[in-house]
Amino acid sequence: MRTVFRLLAVLAIATTALVIDAARVLHLPLRSGDDATLMVEPGTSASALVRQVADSGWLEAQPRSAWYLQVYARLTGLATQLKAGEYAVSAGTSAAGLLQLIADGRTILYELRLVEGWTFRQALAAVHAHPQLRKTLETGDGAAVMAAIGREGVHPEGRLFPDTYRFSRDTTDVAFLRRAADMMERTLAQEWAQREEGLPYATPEEALTMASIVEKETGVEHERNEVAGVFVRRLQLGMRLQTDPTVIYGLGEAFDGNLRRDHLRTDGDYNTYLRSGLPPSPICLPGRASIRAALHPAPGKSLYFVSRGDGTHQFSETLEEHNAAVRKYQLRR
Repeated sequence: MRTVFRLLAVLAIATTALVIDAARVLHLPLRSGDDATLMVEPGTSASALVRQVADSGWLEAQPRSAWYLQVYARLTGLATQLKAGEYAVSAGTSAAGLLQLIADGRTILYELRLVEGWTFRQALAAVHAHPQLRKTLETGDGAAVMAAIGREGVHPEGRLFPDTYRFSRDTTDVAFLRRAADMMERTLAQEWAQREEGLPYATPEEALTMASIVEKETGVEHERNEVAGVFVRRLQLGMRLQTDPTVIYGLGEAFDGNLRRDHLRTDGDYNTYLRSGLPPSPICLPGRASIRAALHPAPGKSLYFVSRGDGTHQFSETLEEHNAAVRKYQLRR
């Protein structure tokens, strides 16, 4: 019995020493340098990950540190929780800390902002240009892109929510665009559910079209509802919207930055000087503020507005007042 006790005591001491050594080694800072990155491919096992880290020369006390790390991964259950992606390995990170980082899936996140007022084409170009988004779309055709993100037959304009999106490396362009489209659908549904009564929109899509016009007409926050009020009253009275941004959108790439009188006199689906009602689709990506303004237009009697030249607008109730404002703020300037 004394021999057995001695053996057990020796085993306990050895085990304790091993655990202490493993804890020390696993919590030593990796020799990765400052701000290194590690790419974990999909399907990477714990043993393959340990080999990858060991081959990089990051582990102290080779080879037992690699063995410690592999055993630690299995004993803690982290071996089954590893997530693919690109990871930032900061100075001072230990082997155990690296394993936890990967199990938590705290990958490096990149950003891309879709800007309010951009067209679908501009947003698509930004997605295509981002180096960390994986390109899978073979075409820039709007109809094909919408089909790829599960919205076949839906007009692409205005269907992406303008916001700053964060994503990991190798996120596909389709996944990114689907996320932005989902966000627009949720936002529009939320705002539509809280809309004012008596608005001249038959569908949320019509409200989205109005929001896009408001987005292009003013960037001044406190004016959005007033601009929306003007256009809503025009629709209710059967007046034409007569808004330049829709004409410009209809001109497409033919627009050279100078909107001329002959443009206003040329018929087209988006010429709201010649066509009554809303244009057939949004003309840009409207933000939440413009969507909310379209659904909560300011009350009043103004039917006209003109730019003062400083980013704000002069609103008028009558054509005579409007013409006077045009002479004051536009013709003189």
